[in-house]
Amino acid sequence: MSTPERLRRWPWALVALWCGCRSGGMSQARREPDLPSSAVVHGPVLAAVRSSDREPHLSELGSDESEIQLTAAEAIPEADSALTSPKNLSLTDCLAHSLTQNPDLIALRQNDSVSSAALGVAQTYPFNPSVQVQVTPWQNAKVGGPGGTYHYVLLMQNIQLANQQQYREAGAASTLNSARWNIHQAELRTVAQTERLYFSALYLRGILQLATAIHENNQSLLQTLEKQLEAGAATAADVAIVRVDARSTHQQLRLAKANIETAQRDLRRQIGLLPDDALPIEGDLRQLSWKVPALEDAARTDGAMEESTLTSPVVRTMISGRAWSRPDVMAAQADAEAARAAMCLATANRTPDLQIGPYYQRTADGTSFLGFRGQMDVPVINSGRPLENQRIAELNQRVTAWHQLQRRADLEAQAAWERYAQAMVLLNEDASKDSTVALPEELVVLEPLRDLP
Repeated sequence: MSTPERLRRWPWALVALWCGCRSGGMSQARREPDLPSSAVVHGPVLAAVRSSDREPHLSELGSDESEIQLTAAEAIPEADSALTSPKNLSLTDCLAHSLTQNPDLIALRQNDSVSSAALGVAQTYPFNPSVQVQVTPWQNAKVGGPGGTYHYVLLMQNIQLANQQQYREAGAASTLNSARWNIHQAELRTVAQTERLYFSALYLRGILQLATAIHENNQSLLQTLEKQLEAGAATAADVAIVRVDARSTHQQLRLAKANIETAQRDLRRQIGLLPDDALPIEGDLRQLSWKVPALEDAARTDGAMEESTLTSPVVRTMISGRAWSRPDVMAAQADAEAARAAMCLATANRTPDLQIGPYYQRTADGTSFLGFRGQMDVPVINSGRPLENQRIAELNQRVTAWHQLQRRADLEAQAAWERYAQAMVLLNEDASKDSTVALPEELVVLEPLRDLP
């Protein structure tokens, strides 16, 4: 085969090869993956409660299309199927139910799949080769007589010269870190809210028991004074005062019942139970063992707590260091890193991309041309500087928000630690006292008089 014939067939072979690759890629993209029958996304806090279920790390996920992300349609039936009414609920049971059945957490965990998919998009080079073919099978040549068919083939590839790919991947990775820290923060907030509602329910149940005991004591005192009034040993004014107190304690008892019902309703909603489900919670605040967080200068081996020790400068420094590692602070730091990557990408985009590729042409007179063609934008009107200035302003905004959130987390942690330390000191002072509800000594003396004729 002669050289002109080879040059003539080379463009068509190139076009056929490109079309075959294109059709194969399209068929692969249209292939429907196999969906799992059931899947639940678990966060870092839930993994501590249910250690058997673990979310795969990003490095363990492959590029095969069979490894798809969970959609909301599959997550909702899995969450609704767990809505059962438990018989007895301890604190651990409430935490497990809130982490698995809380609607906000179920919806928020889907952000991890979206951010992971966005990272996969950023890791894929966004430009494909472009081919351009032109064929003119009919020419009307006035001079030179009939010639060959005029055609040309141009294959171009867009090449980024400023390493934009690295900044896109860094921005997507920072966005994924921010999403995961936000999920972790939501899980910790859910755990704290569940504990608060659980302890509030126990506290209000104790208040109800105390109000019941006080009301019964007032009723006993009222019956005794009424007997004494009939016997002439008490005045009507004393009986009227006790009757007013009995009515007041009766109203307090009704208020305590309403408060415990409200607390149970809030706890039931927090852990994802239906309004008609029973909520028998276990535990007693008087039987719980409260401990100081594991700080070096805060805990004593004998269990005694001193306010000066709990508020020492060393403890404050350690609290500040731990407050800066809160999930919301880490999420703000990830947002700042994403803004920094966006600024670097805007700076890199000021360098125009280069489009280059092989070029083949055959003219009407039979002359063949083979070479390369390049193309690049000239940044004269739009140099990319305005977008870079916007990204710089966004970076300054994110960094400022991050630093201020660190300061607020420090202040909140110091205030919370001081309140907890003060409560621990008061608890240790009252540890030796009997907190059980008993009849006052005056009622014990008057108790035999209630049975007088």
